[in-house]
Amino acid sequence: MPKLTVATAEKADRDRPVEKGKTALLSVDMQNMEWTAERAARARRGEEGDAHFLTRLSDTVIPNQQRLQAAAREAGVEVIFTVIEALTQDGRDISLDHMISGLFIPKGAWEAGVIPEVGPVGDEIIIPKTASGIFNCTNIEYVLRNLGIEYLVVYGVCTDQCVETTVRDACDRGFLVTLLADCCATHEERRHDNSIDMMDGHYARVRTTDEMLAEFASL
Repeated sequence: MPKLTVATAEKADRDRPVEKGKTALLSVDMQNMEWTAERAARARRGEEGDAHFLTRLSDTVIPNQQRLQAAAREAGVEVIFTVIEALTQDGRDISLDHMISGLFIPKGAWEAGVIPEVGPVGDEIIIPKTASGIFNCTNIEYVLRNLGIEYLVVYGVCTDQCVETTVRDACDRGFLVTLLADCCATHEERRHDNSIDMMDGHYARVRTTDEMLAEFASL
């Protein structure tokens, strides 16, 4: 991507297609804490709450992420993961907000693992975080710069929380962000839709999985 200036940048630049060797996927908080096939099955039977969230993950988000990640690997696109996981066993290092919200996953806990159905392959990078925004509490920007990344494709959970924070922060740091709406979920449909609407065309371009696959096929 050529360096843009105030004089040359246009709204159309946000819609630039991704480039080979300069693009990474970033999976946000797709971890065992959020979903298991067993919990989803119980939710379908009315035996567990949060049925909308668990069902959307099972029926839409995880299948789309599987297709997305397979196509990215085929195209040579870096696949990176972040999960909520403390650096300690007692959580003394986590953010105040996560303490108040009860978002404490001890270092090495099962709940911190990436959901196997959409997990890493080989030595793909996993970066634990202790706040909603990965750019605020980890060295991910350093890692992405070392990898030569300019385009970031973001997806995961929850749309209106950690995903949205990640998108906004990535945009502020000079990455061109693609947000995959059908690879994201949150606990109510209206919250998902409102978050997507707020980010589309401002902090990211919003695309579907199928549209992203078509871009990867052209790399």
